[in-house]
Amino acid sequence: MSAPMRIAVLDVAKAQEPRLGQLLEFAHEFAAPSAQRQRVDAIVALRFGKEEAARWSMPLLHLPGAGADAIDMSVLDPGCVVCNVFEHEVPMAEYVLAAVLDHTLRYSAMRREFDPDRWAECFASRRMHGEVSGRTLGLLGYGHIGKAVAERAKALGLRVLAISHSGNAPGADWASRPDELHRMLPQVDFLVIACPLTPQTRGMIGAAELALMRPSAVLINIGRGQVVEEEPLFRALESGRLAGATLDVWYEYPTPAAPDVRPARFPFERLPNVHCTAHSSAVTEGMFDRRLRFIADNLGRLRDALPLHNVIFRAP
Repeated sequence: MSAPMRIAVLDVAKAQEPRLGQLLEFAHEFAAPSAQRQRVDAIVALRFGKEEAARWSMPLLHLPGAGADAIDMSVLDPGCVVCNVFEHEVPMAEYVLAAVLDHTLRYSAMRREFDPDRWAECFASRRMHGEVSGRTLGLLGYGHIGKAVAERAKALGLRVLAISHSGNAPGADWASRPDELHRMLPQVDFLVIACPLTPQTRGMIGAAELALMRPSAVLINIGRGQVVEEEPLFRALESGRLAGATLDVWYEYPTPAAPDVRPARFPFERLPNVHCTAHSSAVTEGMFDRRLRFIADNLGRLRDALPLHNVIFRAP
């Protein structure tokens, strides 16, 4: 490729365009949308559907993350390759363990209850909290994130059970396929959703599955919101049928067409046993640096006609 590589960086990835440019060690230019459909060498974007396909044509669509559920593969040009990138497993695993510890130790609540102006009363009213060691953590999904969670959970003395597509989970105490989910759920104190959203995983945890869980159990979702059915989850948490949840992924996200959309139809944030965060479990400087270096390397491989890393789809 002798001419400068033309790259379009779209949607949530757009903010990282300057950092990506600094990592590219070859001639390149970033393309802006125009009224006419443009041909570029690569696009970096989280979402790509009919609207984007009407504006862009490219041989490489590089996701800025791991999930491809916002990509309509049917609108891609023939031969277009889709690549993804991970590098988020460390902060997400740390987030999961922080959630496990906070639900068990009540650390945030203990901090809020500390009052030096009522020291004698505060000291006398200390409440017991739990211990993580000896409890059981279940993983739904055992990819990069699941493995990283399992390693850290084992270090804290947790027993780790896992459900994966293959039924394999090296390092876990027990592993099986999705058809054995009913065996895992009654055993877990913490259920971590760490699988991608696919037709097979959508709604995988519904009312029947939640009913199998212990009333003392906590659900932690860092995968995709729609893996867990929204209303059954809210009702279980509202009624106390499920002890708690940490939710970092949601059912709706802002788009240009709906910038004011709410994250869910039900007010999870009003429930005292639910910890809500804004899909931020992976957001660290280290994660962005690793991802951008990976994407820059793949763009260099495209320029040099070398095999690309993390190819997840090739349009027929």
